[in-house]
Amino acid sequence: MTPESKLAEMGITLPTPPSSVAAYIPWVRTGNQIILSGQLPWQDGEMAYTGKLGSYLEVEQGYAAARLCAINAIAQLKDAVGVLERISRIVRLEGFVHSAPGFQNQPQVLNGASDIFNKVFGQRGQHTRTALGISEMPLDAAVQLGVFVDVVE
Repeated sequence: MTPESKLAEMGITLPTPPSSVAAYIPWVRTGNQIILSGQLPWQDGEMAYTGKLGSYLEVEQGYAAARLCAINAIAQLKDAVGVLERISRIVRLEGFVHSAPGFQNQPQVLNGASDIFNKVFGQRGQHTRTALGISEMPLDAAVQLGVFVDVVE
């Protein structure tokens, strides 16, 4: 099954890749690797999840925010490569969770992103990951993802 058909089976329609909100570009290709800028939980041009996990948001909402970040990342990757089948490996996710003092469930939040990549890309979606809690986030976003992937010609 191709990643596109897997997305369709899951009922996921990729959005238009979100635009940059500052002086950077959404992705860079260097050799056989694509590195994405931080992906936020945008939905229909709005920040869908804002606030800190552990005070304003619960783990389930953070999971949904991370899932949305991953869907936006896949949209960026499709923009970069044209056909998602050209992604040979999701190498690394770097996840930043907007966290209240004492919140320690960042890995559970970021499973929302990891689960999507694993389902859409199968074995090629298995990745390394960093899960960090941070005290402030651009645009008050709940989660931000950095993604590194390998591609084939």
